[in-house]
Amino acid sequence: MTEKKIYFLSDLHLGAQYLGSRHEAERRVVRFLDSIAGTAAEIYLLGDILDYWYEYRTVVPRGYVRFFGALARLADRGVKIHWFIGNHDIWMFDYLRNEIGMEVVDGYAVREIMGQKFFLTHGDGVGRLRPGFRFIRRLFRNRFCQRLYSAIHPRWTVGFAHWWSAKNREYDRRYIPRFLGVDTEPQAIFAVEYLRDVDPTINYFVMGHRHVVADEPLSPTCRLIILGEWISQFTYAVFDGDRLTIHRFTE
Repeated sequence: MTEKKIYFLSDLHLGAQYLGSRHEAERRVVRFLDSIAGTAAEIYLLGDILDYWYEYRTVVPRGYVRFFGALARLADRGVKIHWFIGNHDIWMFDYLRNEIGMEVVDGYAVREIMGQKFFLTHGDGVGRLRPGFRFIRRLFRNRFCQRLYSAIHPRWTVGFAHWWSAKNREYDRRYIPRFLGVDTEPQAIFAVEYLRDVDPTINYFVMGHRHVVADEPLSPTCRLIILGEWISQFTYAVFDGDRLTIHRFTE
């Protein structure tokens, strides 16, 4: 019998206009999910899995059919799927939870996994946030604002959302994301402070959002893992009960 493993990935940005071939990007993720079907016990999707998603009460947005189907097949096989929303797929409510049978988490969670303690989150809400980003983050989570937004016809909101995402990505291309160091990286600073002030027994902080790959020691018993992205790196992490390692999906 194959020993079961835990998989972590984030920042797929499926559906983004800047991916080149959006269907090929989706097929790549599906091939990855199919490849781990025999070994996965749980899969943690740590945010920005979709580049944009707004979940209406009675209408399903177009796209992602192969991806959702792959998740459903895994769930039907008994694989536990946990989706932590990010700042791009922020408007997830109960559709995928009910249809696929997965857990949807807004924020962070501390989980005991195979005898190790994990702090899990997308990563956009930790550390010292810029005032403008903090305001937008609160606005997007406001229930009244969500209802107002849902009243606008999708022909306007979907196009605007993809345009905004593409413009932000164009701005981001002006620099190459890199890990800033344990003393400077916002997620590392947050993790160190959390270890010191809240819970010194955390073994792994696992996050996305920054589009960099990092595996950094924070203490003799704790490491910070930043998962990278699936725009060009195609990276993910695997925990086998003993070690957590970062891999790149190649075909």
